[in-house]
Amino acid sequence: MKAIRKAVFPVAGLGTRFLPATKANPKEMLPIVDKPLIQFAAEEAVAAGIDVLIFIIGRNKSSIPDHFDKAFELEAKLEAGRKQEMLNIVRNILPPHVDCVYIRQAEALGLGHAVLCAQSVVGDEPFAVLLADDLIDGGDRSCLSQMVDIYAQHHCSILGIEQVPPNTVNRYGIISSAPIASNLSKVNAIVEKPPIDKAPSNLAVVGRYILTPRIFKLLEKTERGAGNEIQLTDAIAKLLQDETVLGYEFDGKRFDCGSKSGYLQATVEFALQHPELKQEFEAYLSDLVRKFPQTN
Repeated sequence: MKAIRKAVFPVAGLGTRFLPATKANPKEMLPIVDKPLIQFAAEEAVAAGIDVLIFIIGRNKSSIPDHFDKAFELEAKLEAGRKQEMLNIVRNILPPHVDCVYIRQAEALGLGHAVLCAQSVVGDEPFAVLLADDLIDGGDRSCLSQMVDIYAQHHCSILGIEQVPPNTVNRYGIISSAPIASNLSKVNAIVEKPPIDKAPSNLAVVGRYILTPRIFKLLEKTERGAGNEIQLTDAIAKLLQDETVLGYEFDGKRFDCGSKSGYLQATVEFALQHPELKQEFEAYLSDLVRKFPQTN
């Protein structure tokens, strides 16, 4: 059994929901308080034992490599100003043993195509896929760490899933499944963004995957589907015919930071956890509620 050492981050999307903020800046670089979304995802991967981070980037995404690269001028200025705490933050964005690989996705052809772009680096190993705009607060044990533990037991592809309101199933890949344990099930079928009246369940696949390398051969043969894009969901549907795929309902809270509402919710909740801000920000919110009481 090969360990999960590599993680793919598809970050070539245009982020149109957040225009004009994302006209020149990737949505994955939008900050939650003082840390960009992509750093939360990278830290989650590293905490799960990943040591190779593969970023699938597009044009106007240079700020992502810049973020994880060494910043000589900034570090020199902080060091000269004896701002050691800030210097440590800048120098330790990622541990030194972690390698970053950047692959250009020349054309935005969908999530499935983005994952396929990583084939040459992933090779014949199982690997993880993390979508940075799904920010998951897993508490003491991150979502991907939980999934890596499940993989160590079952040695097969695993999809991070959660129950969503039935009226939102047309926004997700939805599975039908058979329970194995309280939070684990065998996936029998998966469909991308089904009509609400035809969804097989309300169990949605969110932005965490562990996949076997077999997925690459299937992606190579996958034609464009929903949105005229190569859908990862369609390739997973084919993978079900060859291998066992499990769905795992993770412990934690997901924030859909691909939407403005979810992004604002994450900002508020993470600010309330921030050691420097939580007391002041909580007092502000309490005062705000008093000024604007709820009305019936």
